[in-house]
Amino acid sequence: MTLSLFGSGAVIAFGKRVFLFLAARILVRDAITDGFLRLLGRYVLIPIAAIYALGFMDQVSNVLNSMMVQLGNISFSVMTLIRGVIAGSLLFWLGNWSNGHSAQYIKKQEDLRPAMRELAVKAAEIGIFGAAFLLLMSILGIDLTALAVVGGALGVGIGLGLQQIAANFISGIILLVEGQATVGDYVALNGGETGTIIKMTARACILETFDGRWIVVPNQDFITTRVVNYSDQGSANRYEAKFSVSYDTDINRVPKIIESAVATLPFVLTEPEHPDCELRAFGESGVDFAVQFWVNGIDDGRNKYTSKVLFAIWNALKAEGIEIPYPHRVIEIRGNKAPVA
Repeated sequence: MTLSLFGSGAVIAFGKRVFLFLAARILVRDAITDGFLRLLGRYVLIPIAAIYALGFMDQVSNVLNSMMVQLGNISFSVMTLIRGVIAGSLLFWLGNWSNGHSAQYIKKQEDLRPAMRELAVKAAEIGIFGAAFLLLMSILGIDLTALAVVGGALGVGIGLGLQQIAANFISGIILLVEGQATVGDYVALNGGETGTIIKMTARACILETFDGRWIVVPNQDFITTRVVNYSDQGSANRYEAKFSVSYDTDINRVPKIIESAVATLPFVLTEPEHPDCELRAFGESGVDFAVQFWVNGIDDGRNKYTSKVLFAIWNALKAEGIEIPYPHRVIEIRGNKAPVA
């Protein structure tokens, strides 16, 4: 009987199956480092290898193939469903891996505008996952015409709920194509919030404020509301610093003093205009002025352009002996007659 077993090769075949099971365990435990693949191997690959090693693969496959699942006009076996879950998981991981590497490659292409790089990244993402979906349908053996019927019925039901998502997606494409905003731009929203765009997704743009907060802005808001982009094409920006002088000052001297002081600052530009000091109003405590100046950048709190200009104004006025007034009030007290009894 022993000779019969060895002669038939049953023991050798069993040994091969056990070897494959042990190899699967070692592969999952020691070789695979990706968390998702290790999870898939632990709960899918090892159980399948164990069933195969015990010689029950044919019986289990027959049982799973005999169990059918009905979804509308589409029917498939539980075995097909399991195969689809495994294939879908692998395709999802492969799609994420391919999308990440393609995005890194595209973002290194310095000859493309930032907006076009973002658009190319989105197009590659859609293409990769679209191809993965079609491949999965082919693996499952699902007829795409039948899927179109089911998809049409579902589309009617959920279409209204996805209108905003579709609008934001299309708005995001418009932003990238037209280059109205891109990652790194400093923008001011219609509600007054300001920040730097640090990420653009299919649904929204993420702004980071100076104090580290993140603001999620739907792409549609960039199309339908007023948004000021201070970084567009790297253009210079004009800012204004306000100050006051005492009424005892010869105000005719002030513009020249301030314009000269501000012009000496290294970050202040002479083009498109030199610094310009203007008389604004006769205030309650002093004469109000404002100096306008151009800089090649954003006064976002990090650069502190306005703060440095105000320091220069203070030092220039002190050097010329010009007083910066304190708020004051003149109170007149009149004598009151004693009340009549």
